Order: sequence, then structure tokens, then C-alpha cells
Amino acid sequence: MNVAIIPARGGSKRIPKKNIKPFCGKPMVAHAIENALASPYIDSVVVSTDDEAIAEVSVKHGADVPFMRPAELADDFTGTSPVVRHALQTLLDKGWNIDYCACVYATSPLLSTSLINSCFETLKESSEIDYVFTAARFSFPIQRAILQTESGGVKPFDEFGITQRSQDLPPAFHDAGQLYWGHYKTWLNTSKRIFGEDSKMVVMPDHLVQDIDTPEDWLRAELLYKLIQSENLK
Repeated sequence: MNVAIIPARGGSKRIPKKNIKPFCGKPMVAHAIENALASPYIDSVVVSTDDEAIAEVSVKHGADVPFMRPAELADDFTGTSPVVRHALQTLLDKGWNIDYCACVYATSPLLSTSLINSCFETLKESSEIDYVFTAARFSFPIQRAILQTESGGVKPFDEFGITQRSQDLPPAFHDAGQLYWGHYKTWLNTSKRIFGEDSKMVVMPDHLVQDIDTPEDWLRAELLYKLIQSENLK
């Protein structure tokens, strides 16, 4: 079976109760759960949380919460991979027969089921691929970035790149922070990196990418979501 694991801890500080706060009519995490459940490639959606309220909302919207995440994996410093590895190992210990695992972020309401599907299909194209994840292109060449000095002045981030024309510089991309597919054995192998040479990215259009870390991010994401729904832009 294939599972989707949604990390959703309860300790959000900049947006309190972010994972279950209503977003365009339903709790934020419900969007991720329902989009994952709609994929024919996902048999079960598991929410990894340390918070009883998040667990209750998640189950109400169709997810499984077969365990509670331990406190040492729910602090401000633990990354995504250890959380997914813990969830997978716990499920395997419970007798689950798992093949592939998608990590879907709880704060990814702009992620569509069709993109979940296409990323899995990309992963299945070759046994040599470790992970497939969503990415976005930087709108401005990062080689021409500038830094502010301690004295308040500026200096180039890249002394060579700052002198080049934008069209002559290779495009750069960043993690979209939404979706990561891999075989369960790949997730459990700590030497396999998501952002490694054997991974592939699926580049998303700008209107489907939005970090949601501040109230301003939240507002912009809601506006994008409403536009996407009204214009069928997914």
C-alpha cells in the first residue's frame, strides 16, 4: 500500500493553531487530507501530530491517526525527514505493509490531487529516482542577489553573477514546501537526501506556490485559492 504522511504539530507560534484554523471554509489540514485521499495512488492518509485537537479534526476529515508523535519530535528544531521516518517505522511496527510514501505538508491548500498523481508517476518512471518533490523557480536570478553589510552598505552575493545579464544566468529553483514522494526504504535510509542528485523536482507555476508562515502569507494564500477555484487554474 501507499501512504501519505502529513506532519502537523500543535506548536505554531506565528499563526496560532495554524493547522486547524479555518482556511476558505474548512480547517487548513483538511485540504491536504482530502486532496491526498482523492489520489488513486494513496491508500491511507496518516497525520503525525502531538496535538489532540489536530488529531480529532484530522480523523473527522478522513485521515488515520494511529499514534501520537512524541514530544522530542514536535519541537521547533526537528526537521521533516525524522518525523516521516518515525511515522513509517511506527506503522511498519504495527504491521502495515507499505510500499511508497508521500509526505504532504499540512499547510499546502494550493496542492492539487493531479499534482500528487503526476509526481508519483514521475517517481515510478525509474527505479534510480530517490525522491520526487515540488519546486518553484526563483523569479529573479539569485546570482545577482545583494547582501546588506553590518555598516548598512551593500555587497554582491556573487561577485561574478552580479556582472552578468539575467538571460545569461542559469535558472535557480527552490523547494515549494508541499509534497515529497519516495519509496519507504528510501525514507528510512538516512544517507538518501531529498535534495540530492538522484532526486527529481516537478516545477510548479508561481500561482500554486505560497509559504504560509505569517498572517500576510495566509491572506495571500486565501486570495490565490479563491482565484484558482473560480478560474479552475489547478
